Order: sequence, then C-alpha cells, then structure tokens
Amino acid sequence: MTASAHRHELYTVEQVRALDRHAIDTLGIPAYELMQRAAAAALVCLRQHWPHARRIAVYCGPGNNGGDGFLLAMLAREAGLQAEVVALGESRGDDAARARREFEQASGVVQRWHEALPLPEADVQVDALFGTGLQRALSPEVAVLAQRMHAAKTPLLALDVPSGVNADTGAVPGEAIRADVTIAFIAAKRGLYTGFAPGYVGQLHWDSLGLPETLWQGFQPDAELMQSATLPPRPRQAHKGDNGHVLAIGGEHGTAGAIRLCGEAALRAGAGLVSIATRGEHLPALNAARPELMAHEVHGPQALEELQQRATVLAIGPGLGQGAWGHALWTTALDAGKPMVLDADGLNLLAREPRPFTNGTVLTPHPGEAARLLGCDTAAIAMDRFAAVRELARRYGAVAVLKGAGSLVADPTGRVAVCPWGNPGMASGGMGDLLTGIVAALLAQGCAPWEAACLGVGLHARAGDLAARQHGERGLIASDLLEPLRLLLNGRES
Repeated sequence: MTASAHRHELYTVEQVRALDRHAIDTLGIPAYELMQRAAAAALVCLRQHWPHARRIAVYCGPGNNGGDGFLLAMLAREAGLQAEVVALGESRGDDAARARREFEQASGVVQRWHEALPLPEADVQVDALFGTGLQRALSPEVAVLAQRMHAAKTPLLALDVPSGVNADTGAVPGEAIRADVTIAFIAAKRGLYTGFAPGYVGQLHWDSLGLPETLWQGFQPDAELMQSATLPPRPRQAHKGDNGHVLAIGGEHGTAGAIRLCGEAALRAGAGLVSIATRGEHLPALNAARPELMAHEVHGPQALEELQQRATVLAIGPGLGQGAWGHALWTTALDAGKPMVLDADGLNLLAREPRPFTNGTVLTPHPGEAARLLGCDTAAIAMDRFAAVRELARRYGAVAVLKGAGSLVADPTGRVAVCPWGNPGMASGGMGDLLTGIVAALLAQGCAPWEAACLGVGLHARAGDLAARQHGERGLIASDLLEPLRLLLNGRES
C-alpha cells in the first residue's frame, strides 16, 4: 500500500496536526523540510493548472501557511516566474520566520498589507494566509483583502485550506477566500467536502508530500470519502421476486408528483415490484403515466396493513402531509417493523413523535428537517454537519443521510461517509423523493442500510452530474436523473 491509498480517508484538523507531529517526532522529518515539500507541491499544482502564468502574487499570513507561501514564491522565482509577496505582518514561529528570511535573502521583497496598498498585477493569486490555523471568521482587515483579491478576477490557488473556511466542519462564518483550486497537504481535511466549503474550495487536490505509508499506521480517519460503486450483475435465472417489493406511502391531496417520483425511482433503481399507497384521486394519473407502478387507494390504516404484508421495504413520506390521513398511515407503517426509508413529512412527524428504530431504517433529512429532528435550528446544523449527522444516527438508532452539498451518511456507531458528487442544479423540487425511492430499492434488493444509503446517495449524485454534463445544471429537474441512474446501475456512464 502507498500513501495514495489514503486519499479516500478524511481527517479532522487535530488529526492532521497529529500526523504532522508524528512525521516530525517519530519519522524524523524536520518541520522545515515538510514546509519545503508543501511549497514544491504547490508550485507543481500551480503550473499544471495555469501553465502560461508568468506572474504570481502570494498573500502570506503570520504562521506556517504563510511560510509555505514564502517558499513557494522563492521557488517560483527560481523557476523564472515573477513572484510578489504581500504579508499581513511579521511571521511567527521559527519555520515561518526562516522561510520569510530566505525569501528576502534571495532578493524577494515583502509588502505589508494595508487597505491603501494596490494589489500586485498577477496571472495567478495564491492564498497562504491562514490554512487550518483559522477556524473563525476573517478579521475585518483581512476580509477587505479577500474582497480585493476576488475583485481582481484572477485565478486563485489556496494552500491547504481557503482562508476563512473551517476545515473541520465545512462552515464559512464570514468572508472567505473563494479558490479555483485548493491543494491540501498530508491528509484530506473532512470539512472541505461538505456544507458551504465546496463553494470556496474549487478543484481539490491532495498531496501526501512524499511521506511514507508508515505515517498513517495507527491513525484512524474520522470519515471516509465515497467511491463510485454499483450492484453486482444479476444471475440469469433472476425473477422479480428476487429483487424485493417496495411500498411507497404518501401523496396527500395535490402531491401525486412526489409519490410518483419516489415510486419510479425505486423501479429504475432495480426493485422487482413497486406499489403506491396514496389518495384515490391520484390513481388515474399514476396508472396512465407509469402503469408499472401498482397504485392503490388507501383511506386509512386497515387498507395499508394489507399492502404492507406483501412489501419487503417501506418508503414513507413523499407528499404524505402531517394531517390525520398522513399521521395514521405513518403510525401504521412504523408499527409494521419492516425496513424503511423515512423522508419529508415522514421525518416531520418523527420530530413531533420521536422514537428509536431497530429494524434497518434510513432517515434522509435536509438541514431543515434535521434541525427539527434534533430540536435546534438550521444554523446549528450548518456549524457542524458531522456532529449533526452522527447525533441523528445515534438518537434514532438508524442510518442517517444529511443532504446538501457534500451529503453525509452516518450509522449509530459514528461511522461517516461523505459524498463528493452532486451539483447546484440538483437544488430543485423532487430530488429528495428520488433519493427515497433509490435507497428503498437498494434495501429491497438485499443491501444493508449503510450500504443502501451510501450507494443510493452516490448514485443519485452521480446521476445528477451526468444529467448536468449532458444538458447543463440550470433547469435540471428530478426526472432528468432517471435515465442516467439506469445507465450508472448498469455500469455505463454515457
């Protein structure tokens, strides 16, 4: 195994600092050498992305991230580039001060930042202000600098972490650097993949700085990055009964679309049979548009109980509502004790009447639903999505999916996986209904809840990316994902 085998492992900031100390104290690699390696890796990254750049402006903070910047500027000058440095103030710490001193001894000039200072003209700007060393909002003075850097309309490379982004949680508490490319050193920081962070990170690269495999021995990552996967081929003798029976429950008056999307996604994700329990008024439209869905009028619990007996998995919530009809069906479904996926009003009802699960349940809340389930507000969810998804899974005894940019999946033991796919075009109505159906279909085909949630989230996001590549992000609608989903499930991406 090589260091590159760890690229799917995600670490907290404190864990990365521990790895850094381990490299220095146990492996005997001087801290300054690590700084030199980081600068060299950053220059390679810069030249790969902007091969025609001849002028770079490097913005250095007082700590080791700034030290990386000084050494990068020195290496760039040695390579024939023009490199100008703007610093926030004096460098702190022996290694950062040494890097600055060596840059200046090599005839480099350091300008101190103040609001009247014109920024250097450059083809590429480099953010070496704070890295992981800052987990609060940028100060007003530095926020002005960040705004000026953005106003220059010049590509931005961030070293390790875009300054102002919390590398632990993905939160962005104020102004922050919006990078086009970020190069992360030693280990991948978990927060860069979720929440607000993906909007600031740009393309994310990881460089192990040539550290040996032994560095990671004994270190357990905090989370993992999902890898593309699908289901194995079916045996030739397979029949529909082998692939499970999903019963999708929902569709209050006026919400036939939600339950149809859920049911059709379950079909496209490979469930052998899909039934719909809904209001009678929706049956003609469902039967006409998608006759493969077995739609049933359900007035109340007794009719639902009969349908549940034939189902292997329940999908509860799309268009369900929180009135008497929806509540009665919700209670009946939860009392059935079958594997299930809960979404939308299925989650809102759970927030009103909490109960733990022991029967292979997957919860799929967006941040607003997660806040209701945890009795907090959405700001608290955004401040630490990892803590939120872990608490959801622990409190309800279920696998929890916290949707959003960089969706998270957690199980009750604290295991977390992060989805690296998806795009802003997926921020449209009905996408969650699709995910509910997909995960339910995977459960019906024999996947364990953790596997179904991770695979379902990944397929859903990758289908969204494939649809966006074909037709663009803006105007993407939920049903656009159904054909790409089918392609991905069959091992094809085009």
